[in-house]
Amino acid sequence: MSKERARRREARRAELERERAARARRVARRDRRRAVVRRLTPAVRRGRTGRLRRHSRGERAAIVLLTGAAVAGIWSFVDDLALRLALVVLLLLVLPAVVVIALDRR
Repeated sequence: MSKERARRREARRAELERERAARARRVARRDRRRAVVRRLTPAVRRGRTGRLRRHSRGERAAIVLLTGAAVAGIWSFVDDLALRLALVVLLLLVLPAVVVIALDRR
């Protein structure tokens, strides 16, 4: 009687081990498949990515061109080198605030 129970217990354990191994193979296969799909699917970025996407290409060009014109004006109309550098630094420090005030869409 005990030998029969031991044999059935071993059969149950073997069956559980086979099921466990089959499940582990299925899970591993599913994970590999998901990894391949994730690698092949392009990442979709929603919303704004980075600071430069806040403005259109034309707005960014206008910002750069107007800043360049202001720097050129400073360098052509101001004679003192120290004052030129101070005005350019001041322009670059104030530029983000001016851009937000002029182009903010909120």
